[in-house]
Amino acid sequence: MEAPTPAARLNEHRLSLNEALDALVADGLVATATAEKFKQERRYFRGDTHPLIAIAEQKWKPLAPSGAGSPILDLDVLTQWLARWAGLDYFHIDPLKINFSAITDVMSSAYATRFRVLPVEVRLNEVVIATAEPFERAWEAELGPVLHKKISRVISNPADIARYQVEFYKLAKSVKKALLAGDSGGASGISNFEQLVELGQGNRTLDANDQHIVHIVDWLWQYAFEQRASDIHIEPRRDLGIVRFRIDGVLHQVYQIPMQVLTAMTSRIKILGRMDVVEKRRPQDGRIKTRTPEGQEVELRLSTLPTAFGEKLVMRIFDPEVLVRDTRDLGFSDEDNTRWRQMTAQPNGIILVTGPTGSGKTTTLYTTLKSLATPEVNVCTIEDPIEMVEPAFNQMQVNPAIDIGFAEGVRSLLRQDPDIIMVGEIRDVATAEMAIQAALTGHLVLSTLHTNDAPSAITRLLELGVPGYLLNATLLGVMGQRLVRTLCPHCKQAAALSDEDKTQWNELVAPWKSSAPSRLYAPVGCLECRMTGYLGRVGIYELLQLSPQLKQLVGGAAELAKIQELAAREGMKPLRISGAMKIAAGLTTIDEVRKVAPSAQGV
Repeated sequence: MEAPTPAARLNEHRLSLNEALDALVADGLVATATAEKFKQERRYFRGDTHPLIAIAEQKWKPLAPSGAGSPILDLDVLTQWLARWAGLDYFHIDPLKINFSAITDVMSSAYATRFRVLPVEVRLNEVVIATAEPFERAWEAELGPVLHKKISRVISNPADIARYQVEFYKLAKSVKKALLAGDSGGASGISNFEQLVELGQGNRTLDANDQHIVHIVDWLWQYAFEQRASDIHIEPRRDLGIVRFRIDGVLHQVYQIPMQVLTAMTSRIKILGRMDVVEKRRPQDGRIKTRTPEGQEVELRLSTLPTAFGEKLVMRIFDPEVLVRDTRDLGFSDEDNTRWRQMTAQPNGIILVTGPTGSGKTTTLYTTLKSLATPEVNVCTIEDPIEMVEPAFNQMQVNPAIDIGFAEGVRSLLRQDPDIIMVGEIRDVATAEMAIQAALTGHLVLSTLHTNDAPSAITRLLELGVPGYLLNATLLGVMGQRLVRTLCPHCKQAAALSDEDKTQWNELVAPWKSSAPSRLYAPVGCLECRMTGYLGRVGIYELLQLSPQLKQLVGGAAELAKIQELAAREGMKPLRISGAMKIAAGLTTIDEVRKVAPSAQGV
């Protein structure tokens, strides 16, 4: 492919539809007849629509490989082609990596809109500006002397440029106007141990219901939903507030916000969550139900924490679609799914789910309870706090202020004629004893426990003081789980195993003998996964059922190593073996599994 000649580049003009079609034909991506027919159909083509957008709407299949991995000439493929054809670098606009306040100071919104450009990066001596018009450069000559910096042009998706021109400048405008409304020279108004008193300043705080604060909060939520965030962190620092999103288990910094604005945002969210806005010294919990731009209901669980520089707010986002998934969608193998259904189909007994915070225990329990909650049974839960409100359950929340803990909650639920009880977490011997009592009196009890693996749950309960004979009488089984990031299906690449891969594989599956697959898949990075190589997460599980032999161990002097060894002999696939199966299926990588799954010590 040949880039335009220098003479063509000097010819100042906007890219035309005919010019783009002729270039695509010359590069062998579009048939001549197809291009000519489209030219005739679009003789009266509106000049304010970018030609690539019009071509992308046709969803043509390229005659030759496009080099972008897409089966059709979509807008991203066409934009990458335009960059190569024009001899410029391609730039994908990822909002998570854009410093909004810095780029919006480069030029005005009107100027950016006029020339269809958008600053995307500000460096010490250089400004990177995205455009979809490679042959329109008048703005570059005007802007260079004003900025006193080198200007580097890159080609970006014209739809992204148009969209983010509005979003970035609107957000920056709201932040600036909110500061002006609250007197930007004032102190932050928050209680922190390094409060700075500035003489002669207004010391006014912002109104949480100010229209600009409302817009910033609305933008934050919609942006989080769009980016598939599971948590939103609003964190006060000494001089600036930080907003971070957790996506696929990894935190990403999104935006730096002036402390006054961050404080007003926190107050706005606390009001919506029916929390005490004035109280900033004690942690608080709340919840909000809202909608995504597509109209889907989403629940947010709020938690505040007093820190050195003010209140830190975390919002956990719960997707209601979780409740309509099958256990296979969560990552259960066919064998694990069968064993799990056999356990949960029992009329009474205790089933435990173990794992650290953020390992998906709540999702597993809610998915299971949803499948069990038929009109013929009464499902009751006691939680701290209620994670997701589900009409099919009778949900009760722990309230220590009035002496309602898990043990007291289970005692009360037993008088409510339940069939299935879910206890949010077994934290102490009182709760464990009440759960056992519920199981002994003919109820199915599901709960969680924080242990490294499934066998450790048995020794943990014994250490709490639960007699072994009661565990043997009530415990049906334990499931340990973790979440691993899944490889992006759009860009993952297969490769033969290196010697290092073989060594890591053998370490992963030791001491269980499992032959390495013929090839492994590696993360690459594309637009779909925001260049991370990973898209979404899936669970890995180990399922321990109490057999007569295991019950003999529990009844005697139960040692963790012996329980692990016997469970493995009886068919329990440990977390690392479950992860190895996901690796062999091309779903994840060795590094991901090693990161989250504990090594099998003592087996």
